[in-house]
Amino acid sequence: MQIVPADFDHPDARKLNDLVLQEYALRYGDPEGDATPLDPMMFKPPRGLYLLAYDEEQRPVATGAWRSMDAARGPDEKDENYADGDGEIKRMFVVPEARGQGLARRILTLLERDAREAGRTRMVLETGMEQPEAIALYTSAGYEPAPEKFGLYRFHEESRCFVKPLR
Repeated sequence: MQIVPADFDHPDARKLNDLVLQEYALRYGDPEGDATPLDPMMFKPPRGLYLLAYDEEQRPVATGAWRSMDAARGPDEKDENYADGDGEIKRMFVVPEARGQGLARRILTLLERDAREAGRTRMVLETGMEQPEAIALYTSAGYEPAPEKFGLYRFHEESRCFVKPLR
């Protein structure tokens, strides 16, 4: 497996993003999948990073990203309970045929390292009760339930937020 930085709007990234949204739609019964607004610029270093993983045949099989998030700074900014120094994990996904090989953990480790090097002090993420594999991955990697939920889905009952100090 090869893991490389890529743009969020790269054709392979768009392909896997469509697949993860389909999976969210199936798991949660919501045709939109995930309404979190994401812009390719959010994942440009040093304020973020988007990774694509390819198998031996150069097929895209996994993604993961982080983006910088900070506390809202006034009435023009939406307050979603982020704190200064947060790096947020987004779009962790492994295609079904590549699961169970430790690929998500490798991507998560690379994302945490990059966010730490970029000066982020805490990694945060939001997932849902219909993703027990994700919850198991994150808790085994040292993530703990957040004291307060954050992000777009913070008011949703099935939403689960996790945090991990990077320093």
